[in-house]
Amino acid sequence: MTLIERFASVLVWTLAAFTVVFLLTPLAVTVAVSFGSSAVFTLPAPSFSLRWYEAMGRSRDLWPAVATSLQLAVVSTLIALVLGTLAAIGLLRGRFPGRGAAVTFLVSPLMLPGLVLGIAMLEAFRGAGLRSVWASLILAHVVITLPYVVRTVYASLSLFDFTLIDAARILGLSYPKAVVKVMVPSLAPAFVTSGMFAFLASMDNYPISIFFTNAWTKTLPIQMLQYVEESPDPMIAAVSSLLILLAMLVLLVGDRLVGLRRMADL
Repeated sequence: MTLIERFASVLVWTLAAFTVVFLLTPLAVTVAVSFGSSAVFTLPAPSFSLRWYEAMGRSRDLWPAVATSLQLAVVSTLIALVLGTLAAIGLLRGRFPGRGAAVTFLVSPLMLPGLVLGIAMLEAFRGAGLRSVWASLILAHVVITLPYVVRTVYASLSLFDFTLIDAARILGLSYPKAVVKVMVPSLAPAFVTSGMFAFLASMDNYPISIFFTNAWTKTLPIQMLQYVEESPDPMIAAVSSLLILLAMLVLLVGDRLVGLRRMADL
């Protein structure tokens, strides 16, 4: 290895380490503040305490928001998995003009700013006469979770040999059974990966949810924003720490079921 190659390698690893530290420092600070005893955001904390996690348990507004976000994330993820899989199959197997444009359109919510997308959906729902908060939230969250499913399942389907389904039918299986027994197990890693990212995207979404919530139905990010505006204290850090833990658990489950390397390849 020449001197220039060594210098380049050291520079790359230095930049990578700096990037990791830069991205993880706010998370570490948030977790550290959540275990402090101070009533304000202080680091280092005067002493170790679980008072803010206990305050979470006593909060009357937090847990309804958590339940709303969990229900919304689960329902929207399941709907996105079904619709996204059907769309991916149709786009891959179909032969029609504008197929590439359709693929781009389905993943376009990932490219647009959330506020722009939220305003557009708000006007569209009003024009269609949709007034239900729950229906609006579910539709909006399906729109933002669908791209994760379409993109992941489409990439996995492009590697699937559809002649295996024909072989299963020749052996006596009906078409639906052949799909369930042959194609679904092959696409299981794509389902797990896309479902995890869709769930986390729904749980953490703020810029779109804010247009469809009201005083009685609030998602967790909206409730956290209200806490920051009205009574900012380290309880927000405790909630954020649990969200960080949730993301880590989801990744751990994904690693056990699929493997992080395979998830990255998808």
